[in-house]
Amino acid sequence: MSEQQYIELYQQCRQMIFDHSCSVLNAVRDAAFERFSKSGFPTKKVERYKYTDIEKLLAPNYGVNLNRLHIPVDPYQAFKCDVPNLSTLLYFVVNDAVYNGEKAEPRGERIPLANPKLPEGVFIGSVNELFSRNASLAASLSSYYNQLACQDADAITDLNTMLAQDCLLVYVPRNVVADKAVQIINILRSDVDLMANRRVLVVAEENAEIKLLFCDHAADDRNFLATQVIEVFAGANAKIELYCLEETHARNVRLSNVYVKQERDSSVKHNVITLHNGVTRNKLDLTLEGEGAACQLGGCVIADKQQHVDNNTLIVHQAPHCTSNQLYKYVLDGEATGAFAGKVYVAPGAQKTSSQMTNQNLTSTTEARMYTQPMLEIYADDVKCAHGSTVGQLSDAALFYMRQRGIPEKEARMLLQVAFIREVVDQIDLVPLRDRLHHLIDKRFRGELSKCEGCKLCR
Repeated sequence: MSEQQYIELYQQCRQMIFDHSCSVLNAVRDAAFERFSKSGFPTKKVERYKYTDIEKLLAPNYGVNLNRLHIPVDPYQAFKCDVPNLSTLLYFVVNDAVYNGEKAEPRGERIPLANPKLPEGVFIGSVNELFSRNASLAASLSSYYNQLACQDADAITDLNTMLAQDCLLVYVPRNVVADKAVQIINILRSDVDLMANRRVLVVAEENAEIKLLFCDHAADDRNFLATQVIEVFAGANAKIELYCLEETHARNVRLSNVYVKQERDSSVKHNVITLHNGVTRNKLDLTLEGEGAACQLGGCVIADKQQHVDNNTLIVHQAPHCTSNQLYKYVLDGEATGAFAGKVYVAPGAQKTSSQMTNQNLTSTTEARMYTQPMLEIYADDVKCAHGSTVGQLSDAALFYMRQRGIPEKEARMLLQVAFIREVVDQIDLVPLRDRLHHLIDKRFRGELSKCEGCKLCR
């Protein structure tokens, strides 16, 4: 049983975990442990986990930095190639700890990472740090932590809640607009195989706005297991854009669970892009709780070799006059495996719901495998809901047309694949990211992303 080692770990190291965390995180640990001990990891017989073998992924004995030992890293050196600072406010998370060091400038100066450009009242940083500096604000936000995650009864979420010792907090008070996007770099760094448990809490109050970009990288050629839980609260008329970009390597396992709750007239855009990975599972649970709320979800996956990417979504229309749109696209080569399972649930009374779910996929070889399962569950009679999925290969007619005009077959295939993925990327409102992604996707199909001279990332 893969879960037994984590049960014993928590029992033996509980006090150490508590000593390195604040009361906000500690208050919910034991309840999460009890749930995890009873349920264990889901098998592939569980509907939402049928395409990814969780027990196998968590069976190895990874190291866990529970004693918060210092891991030397200059994040500005580890992260310097494919996705540079896109005119954003820049923050770092090293493994599962919010980095509070200093920035090294070329002239040798040391500049604190605290960012004076944030609008008044906005906080981005460690919950542990906030608790020590502003206990009253931390206490007021503590009611948000684990509120959504604990309702899911998900073993990965409970494991993360048990072991996470810090949390990245993004707080935007009411009527505040963060004009500049925030870029958060998650760097996995270790000399030994390591498990990192990242936690993120995003709270945008009434009429607040913020754009967030998370970039995942692995700076060392080790076996990494990263669990991640993100909770997002969008207040009335709030606007949140959340983009997640993964560029790790073949020895990385990423298990990410995102929970979103939207109040009336709020807007959430979420886009997940997987360019390089080993095994990735992204789960998104989003509830449209207030009337007039809208969400737009997108995902693009480029995978080859033995890479595995599983995206699983659940959109709950709880209130009337809400809108949801989903578009996920995969391009699979080699022996890669892709999976998409999406469900839209329309509750009784959620009239005038509008929902569209689309999953389109290209498999470039006979060895690549794609599993797709779009679902609708509707309990209201005045709705407009649709879903669709396709799995196919590149058009022979299009390839013939391009080759007739002197384009080599390899280049023609690459151009058609880029055009196929482009629809998802064009939905991104953050223009510098969108432009950069077009460039990165082109490089990915050409096999160039892993060839930055002197860079350890993405090999």
